[in-house]
Amino acid sequence: MRRLICFITTCLLLASCGQKTRDSQTSLTSLVNPLMGTASTFQFSHGNTYPAVAVPWGMNFWSPQTGENGSGWMYMYTDSLIRGFRQTHQPSPWINDYGTFSIMPLLGELKLDNKERGVSFRHENELAAPDCYRVQFDNGVSTALAATSRGAVFEVTYPSEEGQYIVVDAYQHGGNVIVDKEQNRIYGTTRYNNGGVPDNFGNYFLVEFDKPIVEAGTDDNACAYVRFQIKAGEKLTIRTASSFISHEQASLNFSREVEGRSLDVVAAGARKTWNEQMGRIRVEGGTEEQQRTFYSCLYRTLLFPREFYEFDKAGDPVYYSPYDGQLHRGYMYTDNGFWDTFRAVHPLFTLVYPEVSGRIMQSIVNAYNESGFMPEWASPGHRGCMIGNNSISLLTDAWMKGIRTFDKDKALEAMLHQTQARDKDIASVGRDGYAEYDRLGYVPYPEVPEATAKTLEYAYADWCLARFAEQTGNQEVADTYYKKAQNYRNLYYPEKGFMWAKDAQGKWRDRFDATEWGGPFTEGCSWHWTWSVFHDPEGLSSLLGGHEQMAERLDSMFAAPNTFNYGTYGFVIHEIAEMVALNMGQYAHGNQPVQHAIYLYNYVGQPWKAQFHTRNILNKLYNPGPEGYCGDEDNGQTSAWYVFTALGFYPVCPGASEYVLGSPLFSKATLSLPGGKTFVVNATGASDEACYIRSATLKGKAFTRNYLKHEDLLQGGELRLLMDSVPNKERGINREDFPYSYSK
Repeated sequence: MRRLICFITTCLLLASCGQKTRDSQTSLTSLVNPLMGTASTFQFSHGNTYPAVAVPWGMNFWSPQTGENGSGWMYMYTDSLIRGFRQTHQPSPWINDYGTFSIMPLLGELKLDNKERGVSFRHENELAAPDCYRVQFDNGVSTALAATSRGAVFEVTYPSEEGQYIVVDAYQHGGNVIVDKEQNRIYGTTRYNNGGVPDNFGNYFLVEFDKPIVEAGTDDNACAYVRFQIKAGEKLTIRTASSFISHEQASLNFSREVEGRSLDVVAAGARKTWNEQMGRIRVEGGTEEQQRTFYSCLYRTLLFPREFYEFDKAGDPVYYSPYDGQLHRGYMYTDNGFWDTFRAVHPLFTLVYPEVSGRIMQSIVNAYNESGFMPEWASPGHRGCMIGNNSISLLTDAWMKGIRTFDKDKALEAMLHQTQARDKDIASVGRDGYAEYDRLGYVPYPEVPEATAKTLEYAYADWCLARFAEQTGNQEVADTYYKKAQNYRNLYYPEKGFMWAKDAQGKWRDRFDATEWGGPFTEGCSWHWTWSVFHDPEGLSSLLGGHEQMAERLDSMFAAPNTFNYGTYGFVIHEIAEMVALNMGQYAHGNQPVQHAIYLYNYVGQPWKAQFHTRNILNKLYNPGPEGYCGDEDNGQTSAWYVFTALGFYPVCPGASEYVLGSPLFSKATLSLPGGKTFVVNATGASDEACYIRSATLKGKAFTRNYLKHEDLLQGGELRLLMDSVPNKERGINREDFPYSYSK
């Protein structure tokens, strides 16, 4: 009998999801694979992702958990056990999680310890989508879940009546759980965190069951269990919601988002939201795999940053501040490393999702008001990770593109402070080495770690600040910071032709090695960081000897041996291993510093090389499977690179309001933009062989530029490209066709 029930349950599981597929042939969610990038380890990343069941920018995500509690590798495709279904806020395995708890169905013997309660499963019995996750364990228990921003609904089916348990784990760390048998509920508080929170931090949750609890208990480790006695094959529905504010707010979130709702209703709502948001970009042509990769990447791009606000009884946005521990009105977003996402994620938002971008910008200014600094890596508050002042890039790029819902004077105040101070405990907050940078014109090494990378980042941030100041009527500030934006020149080593390091006395660091990782650089070497002059490629070109010499140096990056010196890291970090595995010379697409470099060919009159390399990388380094990325996905950045590049253009310099051309992957792409406008990229003849632009027109007029202006897109219209298998070396070679450079 049990075998028959298992067989029937499997058929129902597959039939249900199969019906969804048949009913949604045009549904973009059906093209998304949330398992893309999940075949990762500490030693080698194919994305370091997990299958997030969520809505875009949702406050909470849910995911099956295969790793033990506390492991940043929450879900690994090679694992064979699931230990729970986890409400997660994890932006990266390296940052880990906070405010998390899990729900786990068990059959037979009760096991509370997460190390012991894992149940085996097989991927053929697993179905993952953005709106719903379903799995049948090898013991016959089936679980499905769907999520709202602040809640979720589960359906659990047991194949027998023997030992039907649900375990709710609040992950120790001072959390607690209380079972209310009369109301068939569990109330809990999880205080689990890995840093970046005030002392009064908590995530308050409730879990409600639609069947009577017949037995219940708790242990000292913030873990509760309940047992049921329901018919085999009958569905147990579990509804849950949470709040970072209070249990009262959690109940309000529960009533608004999941109370009385079925799994199918919640999944349908999530599916509708995903289709609406992803539907702002429609692509046609290409292969099915390319379309699946594109929309899987777009799904990843729309996950972070996470909403950290809720709605009070009056329906107004409020939030618990992860910076001062107080309740505030307005918007807060978190779980984002701007060092990664300033490059392409946020420029995509400013273009296609400006209403979200506006709320994020308000959030950045709010964080400054509550902590004295803008965030650079927030999860949920300030974290000591990565470098730079890329919050300035976000605000400047948004302002330049007409997103002006935040206080410009307060924003400028925050920007200036960000460049003139640093947090006493968290080196990534503010500007590490700011005094030396202002005195010397560079950050010295070894006096300051990662000093050359910081100098390059600060010079770009200074240009952004100057741009913002100029646009908001503060010319004196602008003049000061435009001068500082040229500080990148001070660490160009003319005898070697690369960026390098100087100490405080102005002496070049000994034993130059362009392949040495770490030391004065961050997660890379001079081969990667030399290109980090987003705002002034023309100035960089002059240092390298001119356009031809810069093009040759770009060529040599792909031709050089993929050797390395692991330098101050002391061992082969995963980013090094991933670069070597690519076998593309010193090009390391799996990490962010070099991801824009290919587009620099457009600044030196050889755009056909950018067209070749972008297409090569799209096809070679991405796929929609578990090994879909060539390094960390990083909050959507590596995905957003794919999205932009597949469309045929990329924001090399956020703040310049330009998009530099590459090679469109699809024959047609349509962007739905604010004001009801649409912009179409029509690439006639596009294929893997025909990756070169033969000729172009924009809105019916001949078009020779190597870039599009932001206003070109917002006004709507069509970019028509005639693609060819042979490069056109006469198009885009004149200086007036080159994108923005400060020196130009």
